[in-house]
Amino acid sequence: MRDDLSVFTRPNAGESAHELECFPYSVQHQDEGVCLLVRMGPHRILLDLGLTDVSVLARGLTKSARKGSSPLPADLVLISHAHPDHARGLRSLHQAFPLLPIYASEVTSKLLPLNWLDQELPENPSFCHALPLRSPIEIQEGLIVELFPAGHLPGAVAILLTYNTLQKAYKLLYTGDFFLSNSRLVEGLRLEELRGLNLDVLVIEGSYGTSRHPHRRHQENQLAERIDRAISDRTSVILPTPALGLGQELLMLLRSHHHFTGKNLDIWVDGAVAVGCDAYLELLPHLPSSVQNFARHQPLFWDERIKPRVRRLKAENIADLANSPCIVLTDSTADLNKYCQSNSTPWLILLPEKINIQVNQQYLAPTTIENYLLAQHSDGPGTTQLIHNLRPQHVVFVHGSPAYLADLTGLEELQNRYHVHSPAAGILVELPIGETFLQPSAPETNYEGELTELGTVITVTLPDLVTADPRWQQFADTGLIEARWQGEELVLRGLSQRELLNQNSGHTWFDTDCCGTCRYQRGQRCWNPVSPLYNFKVTLEGYCPAFEGLSTPNTESEM
Repeated sequence: MRDDLSVFTRPNAGESAHELECFPYSVQHQDEGVCLLVRMGPHRILLDLGLTDVSVLARGLTKSARKGSSPLPADLVLISHAHPDHARGLRSLHQAFPLLPIYASEVTSKLLPLNWLDQELPENPSFCHALPLRSPIEIQEGLIVELFPAGHLPGAVAILLTYNTLQKAYKLLYTGDFFLSNSRLVEGLRLEELRGLNLDVLVIEGSYGTSRHPHRRHQENQLAERIDRAISDRTSVILPTPALGLGQELLMLLRSHHHFTGKNLDIWVDGAVAVGCDAYLELLPHLPSSVQNFARHQPLFWDERIKPRVRRLKAENIADLANSPCIVLTDSTADLNKYCQSNSTPWLILLPEKINIQVNQQYLAPTTIENYLLAQHSDGPGTTQLIHNLRPQHVVFVHGSPAYLADLTGLEELQNRYHVHSPAAGILVELPIGETFLQPSAPETNYEGELTELGTVITVTLPDLVTADPRWQQFADTGLIEARWQGEELVLRGLSQRELLNQNSGHTWFDTDCCGTCRYQRGQRCWNPVSPLYNFKVTLEGYCPAFEGLSTPNTESEM
């Protein structure tokens, strides 16, 4: 790694510079945003622009121009999504370099103006060109861009860059912020779309480090139950949140969760969160089909007819907050004393974990401050799962506290398989690509599903991707399964036709010394530590010298 941006120029003919390099202007170690300059051969690409001050991008331009480069900080800009820490500097960049092309997904291009609500914008402020999803575009000669939905926020994309030379096609994927799980308003990133890309470099966020989160539905239920308890105790609830993403997810949760359906309750939405809701309504055709379905039967957000009522908070409504317990969704920067008036009910302030929201500690009304988890990024296992499925040569971690990123880079499962980097801002990362790099074997895939209890029936739902594994045919041979507890985990096993025939043949094993009548055989596996078959799968008619028979009912009664 080097901290000299002057080397980050187009290589001259005959130079043996590495084809791929990454210079991070900012890596979001705190709240400074993300901005990465990537070089692929002669092409210079800016990935995201979360900088507040874009003047740093102008450094070295004169020197670059003398070497024949464009007097622009890059050849093009690609934006992963519309959150401020990835896009807040775009307007300043466009004003400073109006000829620099900027690209994003169609949805992101429509959401970007929400980053400048406090500024006067022209009637048509769009300076961002929309690119289609899942369609390779040769954006410059020899450089191809393809966008894949990344979860996290409507319009958020993972960006695949392919640089073609006569000798090799170099591939780099930048995840931006990604989320593997489905949320209320966004479908998660689909691993199957990205497998088999033969990546050279993966630039990936590490927002949550190695931490493991409960299932998304469990997070939602815990939050809904806490809010419901507060309302039952006649305590109002404030949820400060960023304008885009989490606020709309919270609103959909409150509208559709069984704790609140039909409840005589007001949900007030204030400030930029309300503006974000309006923007989502304009994007309805781009939202998941389940959300479009919901909107066919009732309004997505604003609804004073169906309980709970969802209403835009206006100045004349502030006094109404004291009348009865309610829920307020507002900006993360709002002064909460605006709502916590001295004559109002007690308030519960709920702050999202791992989002830096500063609030006062003293209020006019009695208040309690607590945290909740409703993740918007993949956790540690989700991050490593994506890496192992893509199997790049280099993994570059950005976007996360230094401690969290250090936890990820320190994982042996990554260090033993990949070249792992976690650069600080201003440090050039060289990414040499080896021709003989041994691709690590693909790990076992984890399939995330849902469990539903309805009366006496329990349904376990798994994604149909599980059927692509060749072992599925054997597992689902008869359509019958056996379930047993193994510690705290429930293990499922498919029953074969042979086992069913044996069960229905009328044959009993009680007179035979075999695995079927051994006290250490459970689930067709040997659990006798002194047996040569210990921990191996066994057939019921098998036998070993360590056999110990089952106790018969008569023997048990005599004891």
